[in-house]
Amino acid sequence: MGKQTVTIKTDEENPEPIELIAQAIIDLSDAFKKIESSRLTKRAIILLIKDRCYVNMKDIEIILDIAPKLKDYYIKKLPNKG
Repeated sequence: MGKQTVTIKTDEENPEPIELIAQAIIDLSDAFKKIESSRLTKRAIILLIKDRCYVNMKDIEIILDIAPKLKDYYIKKLPNKG
């Protein structure tokens, strides 16, 4: 048997390889880490988001807490080659 590529078909004509989805999760997680370490306070970020949508502040805070950790929760570490 040869190497098999696993895909998730969100669009039957253009399936996305799992690696693209994994990279998107890593990129999103890293972006939220950058936001977290920016000069803006968490409260300022919450208020900026709240100003543009009808989500309560506690829910925004929960998302800001979890989003930087998404890659830790859902991305497996690859074994070292060698």
